[in-house]
Amino acid sequence: MSCVALDPDFRQDDGVGQRERKGRRGIAASILALALAACTTAGPNYALPASAVVNRPSAQGAFDSGHEKAFADTPLPDHWWQLYGDPRLDAFVTEALAANTDLRAADANLRRADAVVAEVAAGRTLSTVLGGGTSLDRPYTTGGNLPGTLDYNLGITLAYPLDLSGRIRRAIEAAQGDAKAVAAARDNVRVTVAAETARSYATACTANMVLAANNRILALQRQTLNVTQRLQRGGRGTAFDVTRARTAVDQSEALIPSQVATRTAALYRLATLMGRTPADYPKDVATCAKPPALTRPLPIGDGTALILRRPDIRQAERTLAAATARIGVATANLYPQVSLGGSAGFTGPVSSLGSTNAFHLGLGPLISWSFPNRPVIRAQIAQAGASADQALAQFDSTTLEALRQTETALSAYAREGDRNAALRRAQSSAARAADQAGTLYRFGRTDFLSLLTAQAALTTAQANLATSDALLVDRQVDVFKALGGGWQA
Repeated sequence: MSCVALDPDFRQDDGVGQRERKGRRGIAASILALALAACTTAGPNYALPASAVVNRPSAQGAFDSGHEKAFADTPLPDHWWQLYGDPRLDAFVTEALAANTDLRAADANLRRADAVVAEVAAGRTLSTVLGGGTSLDRPYTTGGNLPGTLDYNLGITLAYPLDLSGRIRRAIEAAQGDAKAVAAARDNVRVTVAAETARSYATACTANMVLAANNRILALQRQTLNVTQRLQRGGRGTAFDVTRARTAVDQSEALIPSQVATRTAALYRLATLMGRTPADYPKDVATCAKPPALTRPLPIGDGTALILRRPDIRQAERTLAAATARIGVATANLYPQVSLGGSAGFTGPVSSLGSTNAFHLGLGPLISWSFPNRPVIRAQIAQAGASADQALAQFDSTTLEALRQTETALSAYAREGDRNAALRRAQSSAARAADQAGTLYRFGRTDFLSLLTAQAALTTAQANLATSDALLVDRQVDVFKALGGGWQA
């Protein structure tokens, strides 16, 4: 049978045909509508729009900030944290991905979405209804106190949807799109959990590193204070010199509580990410001397790999596919919904229970068509189309945001690497200057103010370098998180 496009506004000319054929004409029109609807699935077939941002060449090529020597265009490993070669970090991320409470909730959402798909798919299978009951009938004409007749009704009804317009097929497509979007959302949670676990571990270790640098500065300042006090007692120093030296010591001591608080907060967050109570944090991390470090350029791949990897982009794309399928669900309501049905059972007085005369059997198609409500259906189609347009805009927005996050993270890491190298040179120069000033002061070749100035410069240089070392690891995690790695099982 050849198929033609079905005009939903099709009308027959009432002036054609004979009076005795009017009834048959109505039946023929219904059959024609059903036959034409059977030729197609209502609504548009989903395809990624050519105008989508992901199809732009500038979105698929090399990153604008990826040409720095800190990066390599090799593919990002699925388990990027293993690049650090830190067994403790590997164990923490593995535990977090297995026990994190947000992931447990995301897994539950995915199971629910899969159950919705199964529910919608069940709509295309044979449905059965068993029923039965009894009633006491007492006709008015019987008069008197007669008890009447006890009747019964027992039967089974079966219906199988033909889905000629594809309404159920489109509904299944929509449910499957939703389920895959939920799966992508779950993967996005995994990306966040892996990144934040690595970040918390690194933050605790860098807090210890900063604390150690501060303690080294404090030891130097206390040594200067002791020398100044001896010189005062020997008549070569002043009380003012002692006061300034003690002020420097007090200022460095004041930094320690906040550094300890930063380490403690990171330990508590690490425990929570791993599904533990805060007090059950990994005790060995409390004494971690330095954060995990990379010894090679970061592998970042390109825009195409990013688009394929980022779960939020995949989630937005599957949401668009589901919204497109719902246009078909709404469009299918323009056409009749047909199913094959049958019923069988026994009906009659209880006294005739099981009699062949009480048996009834019915077979035939069941047709449901909301023909008078076509303006409502047209409005529903328009709503579904607008929802699809909104989903496309959100898909483009998600893609652009993913590219922006990645470019920003790459640039921030590269610039922090440059800053870190400069601070390392400054710290080395400040350390030499402080040593020279200390020697000159002990032999009376320079004044105390010059010594304090040199030590203050060293203090600042060491503090800035330790902070940059901590920030450098944080920027690395930002890059890996922006690249969308870590969701793969």
